[in-house]
Amino acid sequence: MAEDIMDIPEIQKHIPHRYPFLLVDRILEVEKGRRIVGVKNVTMNEPFFAGHFPGRPIMPGVLLIEGMAQVGGVLWSKTIDLPREDVSRYFYFAAIDKVKFRRPVYPGDQVRYEIQILHLKSRLCKMRGHAYVEGQLVVEAEVLSMLVEHQQ
Repeated sequence: MAEDIMDIPEIQKHIPHRYPFLLVDRILEVEKGRRIVGVKNVTMNEPFFAGHFPGRPIMPGVLLIEGMAQVGGVLWSKTIDLPREDVSRYFYFAAIDKVKFRRPVYPGDQVRYEIQILHLKSRLCKMRGHAYVEGQLVVEAEVLSMLVEHQQ
């Protein structure tokens, strides 16, 4: 069963990212252990547009993958009930596979991320993600992440 919508303050309880690197604005659906749907509203005010590219702003593909991973991090955090107050644990990339960029993302677009868990172990999680703008696929990938503990 899907849970309620999450806004930015709720999202920030599950992942450590903050401005200017928080790349998800809202979570629309969460099914713990299965799938999640989140969105990023891409505005001309994004700091990366100043250099990517002047006169022809396009959202960098690596940031689309990062946004996908952040949405997936919220799902993983909710699935394992990891309290965000536990700042000694972070989700890190371990691998990114089967990436395909289908079309550019421009200012004014809303990116819809749809992520599903493929495999989940105690410290590893493999997810498949798709990102859409107006129903058109813009990027797809498989992301393997690991849970890492840091000393305080």
